[in-house]
Amino acid sequence: MDFVRTLSIFATAAVLAVGAVCLPAQSAPPPPVGAPPLAGWVPNFGDVISSNASQTSFTFDRNMLSAADQFFANSDPETRRVVAGLNSITVRTFHAKDFARYDPGALGMIDAQYRAAGWKHLVNANGAASANMTDMWLHFQGANITGVTVLTRGDRNMSVVNVDCTLRPLDMLHLSGHFGIPKVDENAVMVPAH
Repeated sequence: MDFVRTLSIFATAAVLAVGAVCLPAQSAPPPPVGAPPLAGWVPNFGDVISSNASQTSFTFDRNMLSAADQFFANSDPETRRVVAGLNSITVRTFHAKDFARYDPGALGMIDAQYRAAGWKHLVNANGAASANMTDMWLHFQGANITGVTVLTRGDRNMSVVNVDCTLRPLDMLHLSGHFGIPKVDENAVMVPAH
């Protein structure tokens, strides 16, 4: 993947998303706009896929991420700084036996919850030409990203990645392809959803 193209995708996403922390999968009402995020708040993405689907999930908590720091011991200082900015990563994958069906109403409710909590929603403008649709929600505190949710939907699979972090927008380049976070689609053009 072309580094400059990847960099521009994340830079564009960050610039468009300006200004909640997302921890492992629990459903709860979103915090009021302007209020600090509620620990453990993540909308219920299981309602988005309306066909029968198996589900797997895993979480890297702070302790596991600290242990992973040893894996990055020989990496450049910038990569180690990015890993140190992670608090948790949760990945949930849904696999439909047949063609996956998605409920736009459930997705609309999730988007409304994120917006009410102050998150910015981006979508892949090239999604209609792709087999996969990608949505990204970002929460900013000042110039730092404090929460990221990436939803990808395909013909049979749906994945949700929640990241609780304190990162600069360009730090996300270092995470692409690690800890279950998907590699950035080099053809993705992330634009505001609204």
